[in-house]
Amino acid sequence: MGQALFYHLTEHPLEVALPRLLERSLQRQWKVAVRGRDPARMAALDKRLWTDGDDSFLPHGLAGGEHDADQPILLMTEAGPAPNGATVLMAVDGAPVEAEEIAAMERVCILFDGHDEAAVIHARGQWKALTGAGAKAEYWSEESGRWEKKAESG
Repeated sequence: MGQALFYHLTEHPLEVALPRLLERSLQRQWKVAVRGRDPARMAALDKRLWTDGDDSFLPHGLAGGEHDADQPILLMTEAGPAPNGATVLMAVDGAPVEAEEIAAMERVCILFDGHDEAAVIHARGQWKALTGAGAKAEYWSEESGRWEKKAESG
């Protein structure tokens, strides 16, 4: 059912690209889980989402609160189903993603820093593992200044 979209960030950092993708997801009435690896990084993203954006507000929470199930966007570090019933997963900073998750979601977005060679190598490994397990995937690049689909599988 779902697909993985790999976003190779070269023109904008995660702190700029992620809110844009989150806003589009909310416009489609999707609940989102943002999965990272480092609790401190997720706390920094949480703070950034509260303090950024003069034009819009992105309702969200940091996992571990008593209202996790009610959050349209939930920032978390745990693997597995999100407590908010998310239909979209956004994996950042090399967070793990399983092929089964892609099949169960509307969409899985894997965002990686194109200026970090280790992140690029990790994303390539994720692409091979996920597409090798039968997941549909698309690779998007912003090197031209706007997002362009460069490859797809499945």
